[in-house]
Amino acid sequence: MQMRSIRTLLFALVVLCMSAAAFAAVGVVITVGPPPLPVYEQPICPGDGYLWTPGYWAWGDDFNDYYWVPGTWIMAPEVGFLWTPGYWGWGGNSFIFYDGYWGPTIGFYGGINYGFGYFGTGFEGGRWDNGHFFYNRAVMNVNVTNIHNVYETKVNVTTVNRVSFNGGNGGINARPTAAEEAASHERHVGPVAAQTQHMQEARSDPQQRASANQGKPPVAATGRPGEFKGNGVVKASEAGGRYTPPANRGENQARENGSAQRPEENAARPAAPNHVRDLPPAEHPTAPSSGNAKQDKKNQQQLDKQYTQQQKERQKVQQQQEKEDQKVAKQNNEAKKQQVEQSHQQQTQELQQRHQQQTQQMQQRMAPSAPKSGGHPPK
Repeated sequence: MQMRSIRTLLFALVVLCMSAAAFAAVGVVITVGPPPLPVYEQPICPGDGYLWTPGYWAWGDDFNDYYWVPGTWIMAPEVGFLWTPGYWGWGGNSFIFYDGYWGPTIGFYGGINYGFGYFGTGFEGGRWDNGHFFYNRAVMNVNVTNIHNVYETKVNVTTVNRVSFNGGNGGINARPTAAEEAASHERHVGPVAAQTQHMQEARSDPQQRASANQGKPPVAATGRPGEFKGNGVVKASEAGGRYTPPANRGENQARENGSAQRPEENAARPAAPNHVRDLPPAEHPTAPSSGNAKQDKKNQQQLDKQYTQQQKERQKVQQQQEKEDQKVAKQNNEAKKQQVEQSHQQQTQELQQRHQQQTQQMQQRMAPSAPKSGGHPPK
């Protein structure tokens, strides 16, 4: 029994470390945007009840490179839940990954056209009806012989590109609608254990890294999570665009508390925000799913409390910055004005990074101690 307890504890520590590195680490500086989305076919749905989760580029801070997490079919954690994909966004001085989540309504995912029903806003791949998911066969690859709850509604896709991030230089220029903003505040849960394991499998494969595959990953999609070999694996047919690696990867590696952008990079990208008012709206955090509804509710309350405190601090700093701007404007001193601007810029960046680190650290503490099964399709 003692040996089993030790093994359980060690396994829990491993899972926690995996969770800490799960998605692009918040609190590090990534100055190079992700490659374009590769072109690939959707594998056939493995069974009734599986929902599609599109592939995306994640960041490996230990090897300083993007790697492709294949699209795959996943069982929803609850009946009626849909998947809102994560997305990369330009935060003013770095790229930030906003985690996807499960919830009753599709939220904002950066305006990114991931395909297969996720065309930038909402979801056109299917819908829940009386406890069953109905697939739109116009955009979903389903075997109608085995799955009968289907319909067909053709979708007119207005945005056709392979851009993989929001904002910044060359990114998608989209902001959340009122409905998408409301969806982020609804009850929802983070990626299930099968998704985390799937991502770790991609992370451990060097061929999934952008520097190795040049934006054309050998495993672009899988029929089931974690299955990177066999008939269910789909290769990318082509890269979504020209892959341009960093001129000096050593200067663009993920680092805490700072950026090493070269002057030419600074000229090519938007300037870092000088004031708190210039920051994008803060993403409302969600607690990771533990499988215990009561514990998840308690964890979410803690995150909500932290979020409220951060918003108050953000408002307080913004008001103080505006007062200082008004004061220096009356002095008509250009040197003093530049000094205050530099101070505000540094203050704003530190505030943003501190809040991101606080949120991630709390989410990591809430991570389940052991993975649970991703489930099987109902028979």
